[in-house]
Amino acid sequence: MEEHIVKILSTEYLTHNVKRIKVEKPEGYSFIPGQATWVAINKPECKHDVRPFSFTSLNAWPELEFTIKIYREHHGVTAQIEKLQKGDELIIHHAFGVISYKEPGVFIAAGAGITPFLAILRQLKEDDKLAGNSLIFSNMTVDDIILLEELNEILAKDLHIVLTREGVIGFHDLRISEDYLIDTIRNFSQHFYICGPSQFVKDMQGMLLNLGAKADTIIFEK
Repeated sequence: MEEHIVKILSTEYLTHNVKRIKVEKPEGYSFIPGQATWVAINKPECKHDVRPFSFTSLNAWPELEFTIKIYREHHGVTAQIEKLQKGDELIIHHAFGVISYKEPGVFIAAGAGITPFLAILRQLKEDDKLAGNSLIFSNMTVDDIILLEELNEILAKDLHIVLTREGVIGFHDLRISEDYLIDTIRNFSQHFYICGPSQFVKDMQGMLLNLGAKADTIIFEK
């Protein structure tokens, strides 16, 4: 299996439990926006404990970027990643994943499920191909929203934020339902990109199919 040891260049918090980590990019390494790689911490006691993380950088950038939600209560890999600093090392493998941009459509994400879409949306902005794309982004509270300012800058009126545990002026306070999708999307003959917890993906897929979307236009990590 392809394996690269890369040094951490910088770390910073984006929210109370999400960190942006930038690392060296191996020579010749490439990926498609939306893809992920297997990541481990390069320490003897950690190097065989791998987890998948999506790239949030663009392929043209000189470094790789990951945007990682920290699950402190699990005492697992992300809790250990939170402690890492500049100069520490990660092990990354080949790029993989079926989430990639096909045609204009609706991105639907929950929480850290936004991460594969960050690279896609950044690339679309870079290529001036954002027209016809929109994002429905579900979070528990405003404080949980990853890169809200940047998403607003990229998508403007085509960004739809849903909050499930907080009522805030300017945001929808609800859970995504078929009625919400009908009011927000209207056109179900376009492409749909879904990412989030497995039950969220399953629920969204079921609702879209019920509303007339075709299975081959719904893209998600299987």
